Amino acid sequence: MIFINPKIDWAFKKIFGSSESKDILISFLNALVYDGNPTIEDLEIINPNLPPALQGLKDTYLDVKAKLKDGTIVIIEMQVLNVESFGKRVLYNAAKTYAFQLESGQGYRMLKPVISLTITDFNMLAKSDSLVSRFIYKEEKTNLPYTDNNIELVFVELPKFTKELAQLETIADKWIYFMKYARSLTEVPETMDSIPAIHKAFEIANQANLSREEREEIEKREMFIYDQQGAVSLGKAEGKAEGKQEEKLAN
Repeated sequence: MIFINPKIDWAFKKIFGSSESKDILISFLNALVYDGNPTIEDLEIINPNLPPALQGLKDTYLDVKAKLKDGTIVIIEMQVLNVESFGKRVLYNAAKTYAFQLESGQGYRMLKPVISLTITDFNMLAKSDSLVSRFIYKEEKTNLPYTDNNIELVFVELPKFTKELAQLETIADKWIYFMKYARSLTEVPETMDSIPAIHKAFEIANQANLSREEREEIEKREMFIYDQQGAVSLGKAEGKAEGKQEEKLAN
């Protein structure tokens, strides 16, 4: 079997944001956001793209967006490339999602919490060894949480996940392993296949179940990512070479 790469935006949306993906997304969010506890029982997958509500405001494009039973909004983005100002983009998307819940005439009491889940294929938080990091508003000196902590940023950095298949223990381990290694697998590992939501995710990710048009689309997206990664690597290599040349000339 060949599985599509869930780290590619199109594949991520296909697996976690399709109309048939509700149970997959519930399991995924419970694992990564709620430490494996069955906190989410139901959710609604909604249009992730936020058009600007005001003229001149930037569009917001997310991979998956869902509304939980209590009204909490979860926005999810899978990011492969470490692009400039990505951290600011995450904050912007969360703030915009929070602010534009209200319609004209509605009071602030109608605002519901927003959880921004960001999965990166690069080390975003260099000063932290944590695989999963959470940020909320706190008082700088005392760490006292803000009275209405309605925006939470959750980051999962895939390069910091180093467990082998035999070491997987929690459902979070298994979902992160799926995200990181599904593209290189040729069969569904038995320890993961026993979890219905992960079994279903592998079924959706099975390239044999895609149409020709879908296969062409994912290949095109994957090639774009490879080209961008190659360009970054080339730029770094050229920068090092130029630095060495300048050092030689200086000496």
